[in-house]
Amino acid sequence: MGTVTKALSLLALFNQGRSEIGLSDMTRLSGMNKATVYRMLSELQAMGFVEQVGNDRAYRLGPEVLRLAALREAAVPLLSVSRSVLDQLSAATGETSHMSLLQGDQLNLLIHCYSPRHATRVMMEDAEVLSFHATSSGLAVLAFSPPEFARRKLASPLQRFTDQTRTDPAEIRVALDQARANGFAESVGGFEADVHSHAAPIFGADQIPIGALAVAAPVSRMTPDSRTAIRAQLLASARDLTQRIGGFAPAGYPAQSAA
Repeated sequence: MGTVTKALSLLALFNQGRSEIGLSDMTRLSGMNKATVYRMLSELQAMGFVEQVGNDRAYRLGPEVLRLAALREAAVPLLSVSRSVLDQLSAATGETSHMSLLQGDQLNLLIHCYSPRHATRVMMEDAEVLSFHATSSGLAVLAFSPPEFARRKLASPLQRFTDQTRTDPAEIRVALDQARANGFAESVGGFEADVHSHAAPIFGADQIPIGALAVAAPVSRMTPDSRTAIRAQLLASARDLTQRIGGFAPAGYPAQSAA
């Protein structure tokens, strides 16, 4: 392992649950000797990649990491990153894929992608406002958001969009429990008749959803095989997009579909 790789491996030891690490713990976690770790941390500190805090002088990520993160966000904004993931998701599933973004108390459709595999497809409109209780995207966001947010969204009378729209909060909470167990939410005709959609949350750095990634198909084309394939591909794509934007899935979030 080269010197640069060793130094970068020290930075990789920081995570959501371990934001500050003392020298002794850094030595233990890295498997390197203490003198080497101290030398590398000193060099990283001089460059701004780590800094020391508190009475115990533990290390945490420094301002240079934030600067580079900001540069990446400017160079690879959410729209372009999500477009690449959506292209791959539609190609893999043969169906319409889309990403929605949570903006305040509203879930807006940000971008969508069609597959050329089928002449009949689910049509989307960018900037469309998605229902929280009637769409798979909305349910995916509610399932993994703070409980108070979901409570507020289910407190007022819920609009019925089709004959299959669920408007009973108790019934919707059961669907949210199922979404948390599976890692994705599902809606059959809830927002638009004859549309079967699956959605998985996209998480930010705080492990809270910033939006959702979804696949929508005509009900008539949703066979058991296609459903299994869509679920697996959707979970993988949602994790990929979360990682690309610097987000983190919460502990226990399913790595693959079990349904």
